[in-house]
Amino acid sequence: MSSTALETPVDGRVIRAAARREHRRADILKAAVETFSLRGYHQTRVADILKAAGIARGTFYLYFESKNAIFLELLDALLDEFLGGIEGVETGPNAPPVFDQLLDRVTVILETAASNAALARIVFREAVGLDADVDQKLSDFDDRLHEYVQEALNNGIAMGLLREMDTSIIATCILGSVRQVLYRELVRHEGVAFDVGLVAKEILQYNSVGLMRTRTLA
Repeated sequence: MSSTALETPVDGRVIRAAARREHRRADILKAAVETFSLRGYHQTRVADILKAAGIARGTFYLYFESKNAIFLELLDALLDEFLGGIEGVETGPNAPPVFDQLLDRVTVILETAASNAALARIVFREAVGLDADVDQKLSDFDDRLHEYVQEALNNGIAMGLLREMDTSIIATCILGSVRQVLYRELVRHEGVAFDVGLVAKEILQYNSVGLMRTRTLA
């Protein structure tokens, strides 16, 4: 008998059941984001998420063991999306201009934040100090971003595009400027859409050229 004949046939009911589970899980995650955003993490109860998702308590615990567990999953997904949009700069003979590549990278980061605005606001407002797991995830994420920016700066110096500098300090300054802009646009100006293209361009101009007409300090 051939190996093909021994294979278990795909059961359509199993596939449909799995699809329903994934759909239900996504609904719970969406309801959690909406509830956290409306009430704040600390004021949100599991009962609030149940009401928003339209499910029973037992159904919730089939997917998540606690309010904290669902927040950690949401945070993981957001941080993975941010990191997934970060790529190195191409330096080959046919590569696009470096400024255009950097502008594209910054734009992707801002678009990710804008498309996940509700969750990003929760992270800005409440995530730090929430618990040890959340703090560690955010710290690791920050370290990876800092490492990426510092490496990009070191490469720019090696290519002769950038001046000599303390790349660790400058990487911190760059990330700080991006965070502060996102904080104002997403938290302070909640509900008001911002021009991602304009903001990305100004962030890059500020961090690459600065404010003065001359680039040399007296």
